[in-house]
Parts: sequence; structure tokens; C-alpha cells
Amino acid sequence: MDEETKVEELQMPPPPATEEESFQDKYMRSLAEMENMRKRMQREKQEVARFGIENAIAEFLPTIDNFENALRFADSANAEVKSWATGFQMILSQFKEVLHNHGIAAFHSEGNTFDTAYHEAVEILETDEHPEGTVIQEFSRGYKSPTRIIRPARVKVSKKPTKVEISTEEAVPVEQNN
Repeated sequence: MDEETKVEELQMPPPPATEEESFQDKYMRSLAEMENMRKRMQREKQEVARFGIENAIAEFLPTIDNFENALRFADSANAEVKSWATGFQMILSQFKEVLHNHGIAAFHSEGNTFDTAYHEAVEILETDEHPEGTVIQEFSRGYKSPTRIIRPARVKVSKKPTKVEISTEEAVPVEQNN
């Protein structure tokens, strides 16, 4: 006998000797299969709940963006607006805490290489100042959970300038009138 045959024989359970052992074997296999099914259904239920929560939170992300944008201008405002801004900053902190509690985090994009999984290009700038495919500016922040991207970042991406060359053959001669 070769080694593979020996290994296969050791891995296969021996055939049941009696009908009673056969029923007991089937019963144990059924119990194991039911337990596996219960665990799989529980895992799927958790995934569906997490997906629903992530989708609901995704609907609040524009509101969080608006809070952040409004609070950027609060420092240059008068005292009354600054006091209002303090309250809005507290509300924004609560929103961010909810995101954190559900494992959702914002990710930084500027300076990184453009990746279609993480970024949505809304503008392309032809420039030699940055390597091609570099994120130059982030218009709205991207968010991700441990398992997926909730919202890609909306970004401006660099592109090498296209050079237009005019050859002398394509130039139109100017006619001279004598």
C-alpha cells in the first residue's frame, strides 16, 4: 500500500457494525449539521444588521460634512456665532462617537495614490507638480468600516499634461500676392 491509501483509510470513519450504530451515526451527523446551520444563520443575521446600520449611517455623512464645513468658518465669526459653534461642535462630536462605536472611520486621501476602491474622481488637473494619479485635493472625506467602504472620498486627481505638437508639415503656408 502506498502512503496516500493509508492516509485515506485513516481519515475515513469505519463503517457502522450494526443498524443501531448506523442510526446513532446519522443522528450525530444531523446534530452537527444543525449546529453548523445555526451558527451560519446567526453570522448572516449579524452581517445583515451591520450592513443595515452602515447604510443608515451613510445617509448621515453629508450632514456631518456640513457640520465640519460650517465649523471651519466659526473662528472668524463674532462671539455669538462662536458660542453657537461650540454647541454644534458638541453635536458633531456625538455623531463621530456613533461612527466610532460602529467601527466606521474617516480616511485621509490627500497625497495618496488614486484608488477607485477608495476614491471618486470629480476633477482631474493636468500638472507636472505631482506624480500622475496623486490625490491633490479632497472635496469630501471618505469613510470605511472594517469590512467595506461606506463612502468613497470625492477627490481631485493629478494627470500628466498632454503635449500638443504642431509639425511643420501641418502648418498652412501663407500665400503671398505679388
